[in-house]
Amino acid sequence: MFTRNRCLLSVVFGCLVASFIQSSAAQTTAARLSPQRSATSARPAASASPDIPTDAEMAERVRQEFLHAWQGYKQYAWGHDALKPLSKGHHDWYGVPLLMSPVDGLDTMILMGMTDEAAQTRDYIAKNLSFDRDIYVKNFEITIRLLGGLLSSYQLSGDKRLLALADDLGARLSPAFNSPTGMPYVYVNLKTGAVRGESTNPAEIGTLLLEFGTLSKLTGKPIYYDKAKHALVELYNRRSPIGLVGSTINIKTGEWTDPTSHISGGIDSYYEYLLKAWLLFDDKDCERMWKASIEAVNKYLADQAPTGFWYGQANMNTGARTGTTFGALDAFFPGTLALSGDLDRARKLEDSAYKMWTTFGIEPEEMNYMTMKITSGGYELRPEIIESAYYLRHFTKDPRYREMGKTFFDSLVKYCRTDVGYAALSDVATKTKKDEMESFFFAETLKYLFLLYAPPDTIDLSKVVFNTEAHPIRRTW
Repeated sequence: MFTRNRCLLSVVFGCLVASFIQSSAAQTTAARLSPQRSATSARPAASASPDIPTDAEMAERVRQEFLHAWQGYKQYAWGHDALKPLSKGHHDWYGVPLLMSPVDGLDTMILMGMTDEAAQTRDYIAKNLSFDRDIYVKNFEITIRLLGGLLSSYQLSGDKRLLALADDLGARLSPAFNSPTGMPYVYVNLKTGAVRGESTNPAEIGTLLLEFGTLSKLTGKPIYYDKAKHALVELYNRRSPIGLVGSTINIKTGEWTDPTSHISGGIDSYYEYLLKAWLLFDDKDCERMWKASIEAVNKYLADQAPTGFWYGQANMNTGARTGTTFGALDAFFPGTLALSGDLDRARKLEDSAYKMWTTFGIEPEEMNYMTMKITSGGYELRPEIIESAYYLRHFTKDPRYREMGKTFFDSLVKYCRTDVGYAALSDVATKTKKDEMESFFFAETLKYLFLLYAPPDTIDLSKVVFNTEAHPIRRTW
């Protein structure tokens, strides 16, 4: 549940990045990146291998691939949610466009220094995006992609039209929390506020506080923070006696309907947000909940197997092992471990995830780590393994992670590139493409690849937290 070029950058780009670190519409914090500092001087250019280009060269390659995919989107899908890269058509999630790709990709453009393109895209969003739609939307996905994207791009640009859109969206999503437990319904109608979908999972309940909390801080409306945090606490309070959560819960009754515990899709970003809400808001409740949760996760889900160090599945009530699968979505966890300071487990798990990628030439959606056999063979252009490499390079300075990044980049270009963009794969064994390029490819996959090689102080991780869609949110309160 969750998804992650620079040339010899000009002084203009330096100023853009500095403005992200330094200022928003209302507040200013100290910058780490000087406006006069170029990409070529920001990180040593030496490579561990002559086959690996310099950081500046790799950043520019990623930037060019973003432009390639973006131009394809503009030519064939402009004004719609996503490009269909094989048929050269477009896709809208709910029958009407909500500008998923422009909103998701805008902050990546800004960070890459695409000043004119970003300005044009921002203006188009401000003038054309409307949430006054009689459609049921998935609260979780709209929150992480659109609400998160609008808030991040507002902080980067200072364009108050984006904050106004975010406030309007937040108000329209808020009825989702009107359940007997306060945990959100899966779907909410943007026009009427009607809700539906009472069977949900920890990720869809617990992956809202960064966005609603930031909206609360920036608008001065406590209700946003309070609703999202209440939902998170209600979920945490229903953990098992050994500290684990299950896969499926009913938000009306508060009863678990699937006791399988894991770190993969459906639970993943619940843990991520416990940690990140503590870091972003200095929320002591989230700190306490994170520390208790990660202790249980490491005790019952971690698995030192003959094939490497992994996290599998267990019964939430007994801790008994129930499965040994790991996949593309699980690969976010090394980055979360690294951000929490647990570099030992983070390194070992990223090594395992990298083994998963290189075994098949590109990672599968899921495999059995005991047999190293694929159990779900697609590749959705997911960013998580790249995200983790970015965090690990940032915190360890180990060149191994830049070399991993080159592997990821080369695989993407070799197997997923099309004449107008990038395509997901229906089968990593045959490398068969399918007609999908989700907006998170702009928001996450290419952003994290870029940041892996960009100057390390492009993003100040002591002040900035990424939401689960890789939208950087800066603490200004």
